[in-house]
Amino acid sequence: MITVFGSINMDLIATTARLPKPGETVAGTGFSTAAGGKGANQALAARRAGATVRMAGAAGSDSFAEGALALLREAGADLGLVKTVGEPTGTAHIIVGGDGENVIVVVASANATVSTDDAVLAVAGMAPGDTLMLQLEIPPASVEKALTEARSRGIRSIINIAPLTENAARLGRMADIVIANETEFELLAGKSGIGDQEREAAMRELHAETGQTVIVTLGAEGVVAVHEGDVHRAKGLRIEPVDTVGAGDTFCGYLAASLDAGLAFPEALRRAAVAGSLACLRPGAQPSIPLAAEVADRL
Repeated sequence: MITVFGSINMDLIATTARLPKPGETVAGTGFSTAAGGKGANQALAARRAGATVRMAGAAGSDSFAEGALALLREAGADLGLVKTVGEPTGTAHIIVGGDGENVIVVVASANATVSTDDAVLAVAGMAPGDTLMLQLEIPPASVEKALTEARSRGIRSIINIAPLTENAARLGRMADIVIANETEFELLAGKSGIGDQEREAAMRELHAETGQTVIVTLGAEGVVAVHEGDVHRAKGLRIEPVDTVGAGDTFCGYLAASLDAGLAFPEALRRAAVAGSLACLRPGAQPSIPLAAEVADRL
């Protein structure tokens, strides 16, 4: 079983031919809303990948809450640990350019109320061998408490150190598996502007120091990981991206589900990379997450 302890948002998405420069106004070409939040995205990805999933977090009592949880509920995720609070449901304000790249502003709102007590409750119902998945859109103290509780109970922990916060490097070293993109890994490693060879060396160093599995996503170049002393690489698919929002969360959820199902690490890595690629072919974070059958067809 996988428990995702993290954020729940409603995404407000504007599309435009190109992303604006600082201080510039550009004309939009469309607007939509979609369920989001890195926690909820990863929970839905894990569920669509075939795992049994519990979502733990917070939503408001406003009109956004139902929509933010709709796809998780439809997919059969357990929402019993999602509390309702007086703050508004979290939102992400997303601008997507014509090349599929995006900029995002996240407003935490209800997600900021997720507490250390919630962390204890989320982990309390888990058993040794279960998987706890975390991100950094809820308070860092709550993430840290969940990681500590998981370690004491023999529960596998996976953290995606996104968004990049001042606590990312410290919290990233506390999990059994840490997932980062290229920029996030540089913070984790304490180095900047590193190339492929230097990155691999830094990943090996971190792995030797902490014993954790270190995974770095490389966009169109796939993913590289250090696991149990070995370097693994996996490619996604050659695609023309429509929208890259949610691709990283899809990768994380599929990886967690694949490991939870007992797949060998290289197979899990490849499956997650393919799923992340497919998520770039449709707009929106959660609507773009592929079903397990779609991923299986492209492996």
